[in-house]
Amino acid sequence: DRLVADALIKKGLKVTRTNWDDPDFDWSSTRFAMFRTTWDYFDRFAEFDSWMTKTSRQTNFINPLPLIRWNIDKHYLADLEIKGINIPPTIFVETGNGITLQELIKNENWKNYILKPAISGAARHTYLFDKSNAVELESIFKELIAHESMLVQEYQHQITEKGEVALMVMGGKFTHAVLKKAKPGDFRVQDDFGGTLHDFNPDKGMIELAEKIVSCCPV
Repeated sequence: DRLVADALIKKGLKVTRTNWDDPDFDWSSTRFAMFRTTWDYFDRFAEFDSWMTKTSRQTNFINPLPLIRWNIDKHYLADLEIKGINIPPTIFVETGNGITLQELIKNENWKNYILKPAISGAARHTYLFDKSNAVELESIFKELIAHESMLVQEYQHQITEKGEVALMVMGGKFTHAVLKKAKPGDFRVQDDFGGTLHDFNPDKGMIELAEKIVSCCPV
């Protein structure tokens, strides 16, 4: 963050960092706002969504509000798939659906499954399971689906075998990448659960794919 702030200051801009929910900050006093690490939005989404609507009228978000909202909800995966981007096999389960988790996966022959909310982050309510222990998640699934949409996906084993690669794309062009690895015995790569970050140099194919995916996002 300091590197970005210094670069903007050198261009003659005044830069301030604050929290999205700071009650004393006047957003109308700013020309632009750039989202950074709002890592509690998924725990307070109704409040955060209301704040975005209000604040977008007071300043200019660097990324447009419709794009931010689209990216927050993992239903964007279905949009990308329509545009020819391969995604993990995914079942979208909408709020209020009375189906059980066991019924949902009975016709799927995946080795392992991931359950996660459509709006989430930091591995919030993200579970790894198989058909033998799906019943253990039924009560959690029932409670969650009553209030929010959920995804069930085929678990991608390379996440634990090799790690998860994150490629950063700015202005449509690849800039850098990192490799996220879960701690031994876990599948979650987030540092909240002991995950670690490592340098990574993607090959040409990975870079081209990342840029293609970003080009498929709504403007």
